[in-house]
Amino acid sequence: MPLPTNTTKQKNSFQLGVSLIEMVVFIVVVSIALLALVGVYRQATINNVDPIIRMQALEAAQSKLDEILSLKYDSATPTGGIPACGTLGANVCTNTPDPAPTPDYNDVDDYNGWGDTNIPAAGYSRNVTVTVNNNIKLITVSVTAPTGETILLAAERANF
Repeated sequence: MPLPTNTTKQKNSFQLGVSLIEMVVFIVVVSIALLALVGVYRQATINNVDPIIRMQALEAAQSKLDEILSLKYDSATPTGGIPACGTLGANVCTNTPDPAPTPDYNDVDDYNGWGDTNIPAAGYSRNVTVTVNNNIKLITVSVTAPTGETILLAAERANF
């Protein structure tokens, strides 16, 4: 059996490690993946506060809507609501807000056109509209958050 020569040894051996092309491809792939992850992280960080802002706007709208719904239907409706205005033997419904400049905010109509700002915090604004259709009042409360997003809540109030 002949002894192996130098040329035979080189043919059977293989190289360990990576080539320059493989290294460049690896760096490019890892860079693209890293950029995607950083983009997702950045977007999550920017929108991290949005749920809190929406919740504050929603709470501000809900509290004002609850306050308005707890009032009597019309200024002609007696305390307790019986007899309801517009029914037999009762006063006629006016369906108009109290005259400016000092409405007493004791019935639903008085809040038509009402608005305030910085509730619950700086940058928020809240507005109310009341419309009447077939003796049913639609109360709409809109709250605009500092981000520019608007939350709308609406409810109908009937003359009961």
